[in-house]
Amino acid sequence: MLYVIVGRDAPDSLAVRQRVRPRHLERMQGLVAERRLVIAGPCPVDDAPAPGPGGIAGSVIIAEFASLEEARRWVEADPYVTEGVFESVEVRPFIKVLP
Repeated sequence: MLYVIVGRDAPDSLAVRQRVRPRHLERMQGLVAERRLVIAGPCPVDDAPAPGPGGIAGSVIIAEFASLEEARRWVEADPYVTEGVFESVEVRPFIKVLP
């Protein structure tokens, strides 16, 4: 089943985000290799295609997991969680309707 993961960045976490980003992306590549990742990316604070002075507000991931518990365990081990980039994380089942 698909799950949507919404992580909201902690205040002033941009430097930590940048430092742990390679480890985060390495974990994401595992989902890509297993063909379980639908979409993932950051949500900039500013209305721009690249992070501006406001930094990043959070991230969204939609991926396939065997269960909600597995999705939560995967998130709990992510560097953005373990290193304090995310202030909060929500994991919910997701039903793709379109396209």
